[in-house]
Amino acid sequence: MEQMKESIKNLVLGPLQSIEFNDIFEIVILSFLIYNILVWIKRTKAWSLLKGGIVCLIFIILVSIFKLQTISWILSNLYNVGIIAIVIIFQPELRRALEQLGNNKIMSDFTLLSDNRDRGHGFTDEIINDIVEATFQLGKTKTGALIVIEQKNSLMEYIKTGIPLDAMITAPLLVQIFEHNTPLHDGAVIIREDRIISATCYLPLSDNMGISKSLGTRHRAGLGISEVSDSITIIASEETGHVSLAMGGKLTRNVTKEQLREVLEKLQDKTNETKRFRLWKGKSKKDERKVDQ
Repeated sequence: MEQMKESIKNLVLGPLQSIEFNDIFEIVILSFLIYNILVWIKRTKAWSLLKGGIVCLIFIILVSIFKLQTISWILSNLYNVGIIAIVIIFQPELRRALEQLGNNKIMSDFTLLSDNRDRGHGFTDEIINDIVEATFQLGKTKTGALIVIEQKNSLMEYIKTGIPLDAMITAPLLVQIFEHNTPLHDGAVIIREDRIISATCYLPLSDNMGISKSLGTRHRAGLGISEVSDSITIIASEETGHVSLAMGGKLTRNVTKEQLREVLEKLQDKTNETKRFRLWKGKSKKDERKVDQ
């Protein structure tokens, strides 16, 4: 009996005793990667392609079980071509995943060369009031609008697709830009710091399958730019007049004036720090003063 208990103990605890710190570290990393890959697949059209791939895998297993030689030979010769085809099919999703990895806050916190410049530090209370008033005035008249506020990630790629303005931010100007039948109404306005840099800009559309079918191209564009950058996008619906916010790949619908103002006021708290070489950002002096108080 004692020998049996000892055998069971060795069987259960044996593998645990051989686990080292490196093994635990690897498990954590693999769990993180697998989880994020599954989330990425679920949010994109890759989910449908994955289901198709599972069907193909079942077919290959059946071919192997029943030893269908001719089909096996064809599949083996298509293997290399299939790898290339998968890369081509998933090219947009793979590019977006790499962009998100580069924009990820976790990665930027550990980067050696850290640029802590935040867009929006030029925002004054007057500018915030103008943006809020213009947005809800456009919503009230059911005039579609798309306003993108640049932050750390440069939006020059999308700024170049529009018409340069470099104008002061005022409520009348924003309303006039999106007025129907005007040359600048179609597309997005991009704001950098305290200036309207460009209008009629083209934005990438989101492939997120979870978006409501009732939302149109304007909302998909607003969400799409938030998926590939850290920008804040304000959307006024032409159909309902409701105002939405897109940040970090998430869309918040039917926001109020107070909620929009609160988001924009947070931009005022960001500082324009210079580049410096360091391993970990840590707490800013401003945060330390808050703690001391």
